[in-house]
Amino acid sequence: MPIYLSMQRVRFSSPDAYEKFKVLFADSRRHLMQLPGFLHLTWWEHPEDKNWYNECSFWTSRGALYDWHKDTYHKYCKAWAANGAIIEDIITNFELVGTRLLRICPVCNKLQDKKYDLNQEQAVLKEQYPQCGFHFPSMEETPSSFAVFKDAVMPPAKDPEQNGEANGEAEASGKADGKEDVVAEVSVGMDAGKCPV
Repeated sequence: MPIYLSMQRVRFSSPDAYEKFKVLFADSRRHLMQLPGFLHLTWWEHPEDKNWYNECSFWTSRGALYDWHKDTYHKYCKAWAANGAIIEDIITNFELVGTRLLRICPVCNKLQDKKYDLNQEQAVLKEQYPQCGFHFPSMEETPSSFAVFKDAVMPPAKDPEQNGEANGEAEASGKADGKEDVVAEVSVGMDAGKCPV
C-alpha cells in the first residue's frame, strides 16, 4: 500500500479559539504515537497570513489515516472544532509517488541526491553526511504537537536472491535509479543565475 499524505488548511473563528485549539492539539501526539500507521505531523503558520494554518501528516496507508479518524480523542476534538472554533478547513489527500533528499554539505561542499523510504525518514535525516561526517540539524518532537515524528516498524527484509532480485530495487536500496547515491562537488553562489546542480 502506498504512503498516504494529508494536508489541511485551517482558519479559526477567533484568536481565542486558536489558543483553545493549541491546548487540545498538544495532547494529540500522545494519541498519534500509539497508532502503528502514523509517521509525521507538522503544523505551520503562513508567513503572510497569520490566520491561515497548515497541517501536514504522513501515514503508512489510507487505512492508517482512517484509524486516526476513528480514534475517540480525535472524534471529540473534531466535534469541538465543528462547534464554532474553525470556520474553514480545506482537506487535500495524496498518495506518495516518491521521496528524494537533496543536501549540500556546509563542511565539504558536496551535493547528496538520493531517494529514500519515507517509512524510515527520521533515521535517514539523522544519518551523518557520507563524505565528512557532518550532522545536519533535525527537529525533535515538540510538546505542543506542532512537530511529531516516528519511523514505521518494518518487517525484516527478504533475501533478494531468494526472490530472483539479485540486482536489487532502486527504491529498496535507497539509490537513485538503482545507481549509487549522487555526491558531487558544487560551488554555491559562485556563478549568479546558474544552478550548481
